[in-house]
Amino acid sequence: MADTLSALRSLMASHSPPLDALVVPSEDYHQSEYVSARDKRREFVSGFTGSAGLALITMKKALLWTDGRYFLQAAKELSDQWNLMRIGEDPAVDVWMADNLPKEAAIGVDPWCVSIDTAKRWEHAFAKKQQKLVQTSKNLVDEVWKNQPPPEINPVIIHPLEFSGRSIKDKLNDLRENLKQEKARGIIITALDEVAWLYNIRGSDVSYCPVVHAFAIVTSNLALLYVDKRKVSSEVLSYMEENGIEVREYGAVSSDVALLASNQLNTLSAVKGTQAEVTGNDTKEMKNELELIWADPTSCCYALYSKLDADKVLLRPSPLALAKAIKNPVELEGLKRAHVRDGAAVVQYLVWLDHQMREIYGASGYFLADVGANKKKHSETMKLTEVTASDKLEGFRASKEHFRGLSFPTISSVGPNAAIIHYAPQAETCAELDPDRIYLFDSGAQYVDGTTDITRTVHFGKPSEHEKACYTAVLKGHIALGNAHFPNGTNGNALDILARVPLWKYGLDYRHGTGHGIGSYLNVHEGKTPFN
Repeated sequence: MADTLSALRSLMASHSPPLDALVVPSEDYHQSEYVSARDKRREFVSGFTGSAGLALITMKKALLWTDGRYFLQAAKELSDQWNLMRIGEDPAVDVWMADNLPKEAAIGVDPWCVSIDTAKRWEHAFAKKQQKLVQTSKNLVDEVWKNQPPPEINPVIIHPLEFSGRSIKDKLNDLRENLKQEKARGIIITALDEVAWLYNIRGSDVSYCPVVHAFAIVTSNLALLYVDKRKVSSEVLSYMEENGIEVREYGAVSSDVALLASNQLNTLSAVKGTQAEVTGNDTKEMKNELELIWADPTSCCYALYSKLDADKVLLRPSPLALAKAIKNPVELEGLKRAHVRDGAAVVQYLVWLDHQMREIYGASGYFLADVGANKKKHSETMKLTEVTASDKLEGFRASKEHFRGLSFPTISSVGPNAAIIHYAPQAETCAELDPDRIYLFDSGAQYVDGTTDITRTVHFGKPSEHEKACYTAVLKGHIALGNAHFPNGTNGNALDILARVPLWKYGLDYRHGTGHGIGSYLNVHEGKTPFN
């Protein structure tokens, strides 16, 4: 780790202009929550393995910001060369940089790995001391990461209509209607799950997320997919052509966005199928009327935004976000079926676990009134660990129809580990199950017809009075939230308090969101909730 920081500082010093600080975000070129192994740059430089966080390296300091889900984990994983900055308790990263870096400081960042919103917020904070955000032409972490994993080259998969429920043609028609209403002549789509949803494709470029590393641009008469063509089979290429979509190389998105900005982006080849039903004079009139380029400021990277005319950019949430979140009847039915199968797997697991805890540890059993706390193990040769237990759960899921893998790393946690919100057990260091301690598992799966995420907390011995009080308070919060009646338009943040009030009475709380949207065979976290 020391060598990595030293190498980065050397590159910062030789950069033109020399950099006073380097920001290393968690995100990839698509501002994804979960990223491929190659894109885990923040993890590489800091050693912190959580999904959310930001590293800042100066010539003398190394700091890591993360949210409440990861305070305990980060404190364990960071070396003494790093300072942990707790979001919500310590100054925000832009405030810290503005206050602690010198006047006219140059702060470097790879513009592909930072969103428009974030870059603009930083630039505003830097203005008071004439500090400047410097877009590096290369990612400096990549320059020092000698064993960086290679790019994922996995096939693009067609997501059939029997599971997607809506055709590409219908989705493109709706999107183009949105563009027309907002007087926009094109949109840049960068979020991986939005590209996958719009074009009814899936992939395996990111662990646990069935997405493809790809961009899309849609105008009144063009639909473009930017992807490594090595991933595109002849079948998929024909499918794209039949749906009026032209496939271009992943890296071409940069030059094409510049062409889009100057209204010079045209199709390079005849593409069969349905384009927008706009031709002749109608097209000319629309081009004259529609000047804006739509970009979602939270998911579009600063590198692409920098190629646009800032005065002609519509900075609004992507219209695909809501369209994707509101499941159609086919997706809803798939979601139900997936959860029935997944629920069966979880019940199988609980029955198996109950039996194992009785056989190996002498527990009285989860469903029996007679508790067996403090009994010695029946077996000195057999044991259950957080990892072996979670592997068994995955096995039950894998036996179900349409299973395609887990939807996130299983959180299988005993006792104090259950307090680490995104705890990731490792075979070498994980805890053994204990009938006298709480066991929590938070897990989910990807099925072709739906995505699941389920958490259960059990105890096979005699829980303490404090544990029972906490468990009951959480249950009361869930009931209050489930029974709530609220006006149309009320958002989740306004309702969140209902789940917390029973805990607040005991002076307790939890450092994460109460709930989140979920994809349809897509990302397990769907929507803009920051702390899922």
